[in-house]
Amino acid sequence: MTKTIQAVFEHGVLRPLEPIEGIRENTEVEITIAFKQKEVSPILRFAGILSEEEANRMLKVVEEEFERVNPDEWKD
Repeated sequence: MTKTIQAVFEHGVLRPLEPIEGIRENTEVEITIAFKQKEVSPILRFAGILSEEEANRMLKVVEEEFERVNPDEWKD
């Protein structure tokens, strides 16, 4: 018999989201896993690369540059 179920992987264990009908306790099963990768922001690739000092310097540069933006430039 083949059955497709939805499950969550928690603490190293797959937990079905709904009861599984037709399978007795302690029955060995073969599992094929297909999972959807959550879309991750591209900027997260850089997490942990900068030291705190470098991150603070970068934040200061960004803040200074945003202060220079003329909001009227973006109006139609």
